[in-house]
Order: sequence, then C-alpha cells, then structure tokens
Amino acid sequence: MSAIAFDHAAVTRRIIGALFVTQSLASAAVIANIAVNAIAGAQLSGNDALAGLPATLMLAGAALSAYPAGRAMQRFGRRPGLIAGMLLGLAGMVVDGIAVLSHSFWLFLGGLFLVGMARGIIDQSRYAAADAVLPDRRAGAISTIVFASTIGAVGGPLLVGPLGQFAAASGLPELTGPMFGGAVLFALAALMLLLFLRPDPRVLALRVATQAAASANVPAAPARSLRAIVRLPLVRAGLVSMVLGQVVMVLVMSVTSLHMSHHAHGLDSISLVIGAHTFGMFGLSMFTGRIADRLGRPLTIILGALMLIAGALISPASLLTPWLALGLFLVGLGWNFCYIAGSSLLADAITPAERGSVQGASDLLVNLGSAFGSLSSGFILAGFGYLILCLIGATLSLAPLSAAMWWGQPARQFATGVD
Repeated sequence: MSAIAFDHAAVTRRIIGALFVTQSLASAAVIANIAVNAIAGAQLSGNDALAGLPATLMLAGAALSAYPAGRAMQRFGRRPGLIAGMLLGLAGMVVDGIAVLSHSFWLFLGGLFLVGMARGIIDQSRYAAADAVLPDRRAGAISTIVFASTIGAVGGPLLVGPLGQFAAASGLPELTGPMFGGAVLFALAALMLLLFLRPDPRVLALRVATQAAASANVPAAPARSLRAIVRLPLVRAGLVSMVLGQVVMVLVMSVTSLHMSHHAHGLDSISLVIGAHTFGMFGLSMFTGRIADRLGRPLTIILGALMLIAGALISPASLLTPWLALGLFLVGLGWNFCYIAGSSLLADAITPAERGSVQGASDLLVNLGSAFGSLSSGFILAGFGYLILCLIGATLSLAPLSAAMWWGQPARQFATGVD
C-alpha cells in the first residue's frame, strides 16, 4: 500500500488541484448567474410569477443528467465526462446571453436547462477525486472538492457587478455580463481539465483496485447489478444520508428568508443568517473530510444527523437573528457531514467498475430530493407555519441517523446481497 501511495502521490496532487480549481471556476459561474436568473426571468417573461421557473429548470436539468453522466463516465472515464460538462455549461451560458439580447424567455429557459445539466455532471467531480486517492483518504479528497464550492459561493456574487458593468460598457445589456463571463469561466475550466486531469482518475482507481487484489491474492470482483448494489448496507446508509440530508437542508433553508421577512427582519439580518448557513455548508469541509477519515463514515453521518435535528429545532425557537443564524448554521453543517461522509461511504462500498452508474444514480436522487424540498417548503410554510416545517425536518433527520446506526455498523458492512 505504501508503494501505491508513493507512486501516486504527485499524480493525485495534480489531479486534486485541477479538480479543485475547475470546480471553483464552474461554481463561481453558476452562482453568479443564479444571482440574476430570477431578475432576467421576470424581465423576459413580463410576469413576476414566473421568476422561480429558472431555478426549477436548472434543478430538472441537473436531475436528468446525473445518471446518464455517471454511466458515461464509467464507460469512457471521468476526464471526457467532466470536460463535456464544462462545455455544456459554456453552451448554456452563451444561449442565455443570446436569449437576453433577443428578449426570448423560452430560449433563456433552454439555456438554463443546459446549465443545470452541466451542474449535474460537474457535481460528480467529488467522485473523480475519490477515485484518485487511496481508500483511507477518500473523505478528505471529497471534502476538498466540496470546499471548492465555497469559492463559488463567495466569488460568484462578487463577479456579478463587475461583469455587468463590463457588459454595459461594451454596449450590451447589463444582465448578459454574468452569462458571457460565466461562459469564459467554463471554457477555462474545460481547458484545465484537458491539460491537467491526467491520467484519468478512473484509471488510477482501477490500478489501485487491481494492485490491492493482487497483493491480497484474490481476483478482482466483477461488477454487480444495480439492484444487488442497492442491497448493500453501506450503500443504503450512504444514499439515505445524502438524499435525506439534502431534503432537510433545502426544506429549512428555502423559506427561512421568507419567514424572517414576515417577522420584520431586514435584508441585513436575512443575509447574515443565510451567510451563516452557507458557511456551515461549505466553510468547514476540509475538517469534515479529516473527521470522516479518522472517526469513520457512519459516526460522521450520525454527528451530521444530530446537527440537522438540533438546527431544525433551534431555528423556530426564537425570532432573534443570532438564534436563527445558529440554527441555519447547524443545518448547513449537518448537511455537510451527511453529504461528505455519505459520498465517501458510497465510494467505499462499490468497486471502480460500478462507481460511475451508482454514483450517477445517487446524484439523481439527491437532485430529486432537492427539488422535493424546494417545492414542498412553500406549501408547508403557507399551510402549517415555520415551526411545523422545522419539526418535519427534524423528523426526517432521524432517517440518516438510523441508517448510519443500523446499516453502518461494522458487523453489517460485509453483507453483500449479490444476486
């Protein structure tokens, strides 16, 4: 194992670095556009009621592309798949810019659907990072790529103003700035992957698996059916933690700003609370990976679920900004623990030959969970109030807690359920 680590050390550093930078660029491009999509949608449609449709189209695109992208990466490799995702994002941004220039709402939605598809592909960068490292460092590699989203979350909104001003100075509508600027960021990311994502992370994963099997004097395991893989206890624990963690996070986060607005909070207070939530989601990712590698994935999921429960219970307990900020921070951090540890658990439980399709299917479920949480949150808030919504979130958080305690126990980790 040490020989493998030595042979791959320089290569994995380059691969993780390339994935970190390209994920940061893509995240910044997407976040910058999210900041103006609702405005552009309302202006192009002439109907404020359709302002939320752009976000829905992006979620739909991400959900639909995740599984096919995973299968394609399993067959052709991570590198061509991720480059295709970046080029798809570039195309979507250009289409959106042209839509604003031509005042076409439906063309704008088509571009956003392409950007959403790109996001569904690019989000699998974390699995490419996991492929490139040894098993005991997978959570750390995944957390590094998740942390890259912090760059986008912070840098994306900061780009909106300068890019808009540059577009206006060039004689273009201000809203086209983040779109054409985002296309440039996607182009840079695609070029970096082409130059520096060598060898393909999937090749490294297969090489490590082959060497490990040879050293243990056992043949490499054949790929199992998706149905057989889903029966694996660790796979179930990983899926439940990622999907339910996503549902709870989106459910609570989506309407907290509206809840605060209803109780006379200003934009300063609302931005502080959402900022605390975003920091919880991404800001401590590097530490989460180390915790998951040191304490184990199941215990990390348990800690994440407990934080989700605590955050969901604290958030409606007071209208004071510090309490809301604490609650949303814990919800974000709980999601982070469940997402990183769940992704790592999934990578641990399956072979390199199985990872693409299974991880694509898991991201499909995560995106569907996000859409469900987003769509249902408004109805629950309007019909039952913020307290009931948060109690529902706390109750749903029991699922990853139970899954990690039951399916994640060492005595059950080697049950296979192979057909």
